[in-house]
Amino acid sequence: IDAPVFGWALPNVRLLADNYAKAGFYCYIPDLHEGDSVDIDFLQTVEPQLPEREKQSIVDKGVQTAKIGATLGPWLAKHREAVAKPLMDGFINAVRHVPGTDKVGAIGFCWGGRYAILAAHGANYEPGKGIDAAYACHPSLVAIPADFDPVTKPLSLALGDKDSLLGEKEVGQIQELMKHKEKEVPSEVRIYEDQVHGFALRGDWTSDKDKK
Repeated sequence: IDAPVFGWALPNVRLLADNYAKAGFYCYIPDLHEGDSVDIDFLQTVEPQLPEREKQSIVDKGVQTAKIGATLGPWLAKHREAVAKPLMDGFINAVRHVPGTDKVGAIGFCWGGRYAILAAHGANYEPGKGIDAAYACHPSLVAIPADFDPVTKPLSLALGDKDSLLGEKEVGQIQELMKHKEKEVPSEVRIYEDQVHGFALRGDWTSDKDKK
């Protein structure tokens, strides 16, 4: 599992890992942030639940944007792709050498969603290395088409239609890109109604749609 900016210590990530393990899989959560994850309290600043977000004033949104830039900007620069991707590649290939390992898949959420997509490029790995399939939930900071054109491994995407970090236009572009690649590689893009960024990791339990 490639975690969001809040890292492997986020309880929700470990709860999901436990459930995958109960289903019969070996599940690993790498610390791609090397102990420098964003504070969990920042989650509500990045993306409040939908009812709260819809009540925000223009001033509230401006303050929120400023806080996000001040916190995430330096963090993202420190944990840029040139730093994080070699850690991910090394971890995946280490898992490949665990005795009894057969297929290897990557699941990524938010920041980690993009790295699950990058892991599905396939061309970066020698035969017998890398992953066999990837699943990315509400990936953030993706480059379109650059992150999707090189995908060579089966890829599943779970996207919310109210994700403020991945708009309707970008979702449509991703759908078109993956549709054009369907003869080369199996893929699916599932859109979840009224779901904000981060919905696969945390839900509003007062919402029937979130529970479903």
